[in-house]
Amino acid sequence: MPAYTLENNPLALIGRFTIFLVQELGRAGIFFFRGFLLIFSLPVQLGKIVQQVYFIGMKSMLVICLTGAFTGMVLGLQGYYTLTKFGAEGFLGSAVALSLIRELGPVLTAIMIVARAGSAMAAEIGIMRISEQIDALETMDINPIRFLFSPRLAAALISFPLLTAVFDVIGIFGGFLSGSLLLNVSQGIYFSRVESSVLMQDINGGFIKAIVFGAVVVTICCYQGYMTHTRKEGFGAKGVSQATTSAVVISCVLVLIVDYVLTSFLL
Repeated sequence: MPAYTLENNPLALIGRFTIFLVQELGRAGIFFFRGFLLIFSLPVQLGKIVQQVYFIGMKSMLVICLTGAFTGMVLGLQGYYTLTKFGAEGFLGSAVALSLIRELGPVLTAIMIVARAGSAMAAEIGIMRISEQIDALETMDINPIRFLFSPRLAAALISFPLLTAVFDVIGIFGGFLSGSLLLNVSQGIYFSRVESSVLMQDINGGFIKAIVFGAVVVTICCYQGYMTHTRKEGFGAKGVSQATTSAVVISCVLVLIVDYVLTSFLL
């Protein structure tokens, strides 16, 4: 029978995990605030911000349009067969639009960007860390957080709301395709319900979520890559792969957690 020591004490394990979690949250929070303040330091890195807007925003447009279209079409099908049970298929436009604008639009947009751009950011910065490029920036008296993280953060705060708006519009038309063209819901009723049910408060709430998700996703992905050299799992290529995996998983989980918290306050 193994000896009962402090190492296998469940309370000690919980305590160590809690301390580690608080430390990581503190480091990530400081990383975010330093990067956010450095966005406004002169000279403004406008060229790098535009480059990252293109990388995060424009290059994600295709996957956002495809995801939005098929999400709206699925909502149209599922919503129609659910609402017909209550004789309320005329409310299909309201159901699709509010579901997309309030919840699915910001959340799925953030998750798609994590999969496409977030993983790339974590891997790129992680490779720069293990190849000592970040150390070289510090040697040349260039702030690596300002150089690597701040333009990506600014670009995310610009790109996420715009991509969310595209997702919502494409999704509403996807619901129209499946609901009106395939299932014969009146086109006029569909769009009139969309217009009457969507309030500016719903749109603002969706944009607030998109901005917060953008800050969370880019902070986690860049932080994981930036701190690759501190990982216990290994250094080099293995450390970069672990950092990239952690960035994607943690970002997706935090998007869902933050979505619940924001929804509690916005409702």
